[in-house]
Amino acid sequence: MRLPLFLSRSAGLLVALLALNPTAVRAEDPAPPAPAADTAPSKAVENSVVKIFATMRYPDPFKPWTKQAPRDSTGTGVIIEGNRILTNAHVALYASQIQVQANESGDKLPATLEFIAPGIDLAVLKLEDESFFANRPPLPRSRTVPSVKDTVMVYGFPTGGSNLSITKGIVSRIEFALYNYPVGGLRIQIDAAINPGNSGGPALSGDQMIGLAFSRLGGADNIGYIIPCEEIDLFLQDITDGRYDGKPAMFDQLQTLENPALRAYLGLDKSTEGIVVQAPESTDEAYPLKMWDLITRIGDVPVDNEGMIKLGTGLRVRFQYLIQQLAREGTVPLTIVRAKQSRDIRLPVSPNRPMLIENLEGSYPPFFILGPLAFTPATALYVAPVSNNAKALSSLSFLGSPLITRRGEKPSFPGEELVLVAAPSFPHKLVKGYDNAVSRAVRTVNGVPIRNLRHLVEVVRDNRDEFLVFEFFGMGETMIFPRKEMIDSTEDILSDNGVRDQATPELLEVWKAKPAQ
Repeated sequence: MRLPLFLSRSAGLLVALLALNPTAVRAEDPAPPAPAADTAPSKAVENSVVKIFATMRYPDPFKPWTKQAPRDSTGTGVIIEGNRILTNAHVALYASQIQVQANESGDKLPATLEFIAPGIDLAVLKLEDESFFANRPPLPRSRTVPSVKDTVMVYGFPTGGSNLSITKGIVSRIEFALYNYPVGGLRIQIDAAINPGNSGGPALSGDQMIGLAFSRLGGADNIGYIIPCEEIDLFLQDITDGRYDGKPAMFDQLQTLENPALRAYLGLDKSTEGIVVQAPESTDEAYPLKMWDLITRIGDVPVDNEGMIKLGTGLRVRFQYLIQQLAREGTVPLTIVRAKQSRDIRLPVSPNRPMLIENLEGSYPPFFILGPLAFTPATALYVAPVSNNAKALSSLSFLGSPLITRRGEKPSFPGEELVLVAAPSFPHKLVKGYDNAVSRAVRTVNGVPIRNLRHLVEVVRDNRDEFLVFEFFGMGETMIFPRKEMIDSTEDILSDNGVRDQATPELLEVWKAKPAQ
């Protein structure tokens, strides 16, 4: 499993860098050969690499009215054009404070997050004091993808010391792979050591940057990954208009054409190659892909039976790699075979795929508290701890929770959310005798199916019945509360538990729009 390079605290150890003293050369001696680019660290490169200090305030998914305790962490960044610093998104995500320190400097300068793309794990920082860049030029980036076996040097500030670290290796693999769902991109595997704190540091081949360190493979020795300059350039080009739109992608389910029975079933001869559409992203009649279509080309490039294409000499990647280069006005050209007939189509592509259980991507979860119950939408952050807990998974599966049964689904209608009881009930007599409802998804309130958290607030606000009846998805109790007492108890419960607000501002505005009685 590939583990993200989460940032680490500095170990505080000082590691001395050894410098080779040049041998004296007499005037009459022939000039010595120039040293290889990777035999010693370049001072110009060192001047372009910075250490990043961040104080992170992550959301607390089970207490959405607060944040987790601050965590201090470090990472690496590199100076790029426009007096900016490029780093990984996970170095700056949820940072309440960011500081930048130049190599061999004792000063830490405040920085702000200008752009962030969690999907491709890239971010751009700006400094308040741009005089910092006067003697620190941007690091030149390569315009070509390196070759396997090319030598690579990785610069950064990893765990184990406070000085700049340089590790050496080779490019061992290049592929198109998933970064953070749903974003895929070109990825370079190297065998140079990458450790926590290296995140955001440049990798160089010769005197040019070929990518940015971002992760390593857990449980394996010296298998690290860098984001190539091609992906970096796409990101920087995207943000030139002042916002990040994201990378276009297709989300249809595909399967290989390796099985001979499948080929015979589709009536394809041995000369026809491609990847099979197992489930199109949309069942709309106008959608250009149908089940059992065979994608044979993307643009003019042939697709093989494993869904791969050839790039240059010896490089073979998934065909989706070309989407980011061929997409125009939200579509990409494909050639397909349907019912033994070849045809050209324009497939819609998009940076985003709506998900019922969404990623927060740097935002904080909304919440609404009513009496002893706190409600929040299901998010990927909320579900993540459950995914790593076999007992919790088993319990939720047995109960028929939509956190399990609908994970990975698209919303059934625009705006659909799973509204959860976020946390164990606050202590109060109103919940006497009820089981703990934490993580249960609300199905109805007084018989009204709940569409999303805002809708729940509106339904409760406008209700005039004597009791509020909460029914949940799957097996379990129905919870019934006296309506007026539940509303009236809220303020005291908030005060007793040190909760500042009943809801996030937009939901509080909805709640107060029509006074509950």
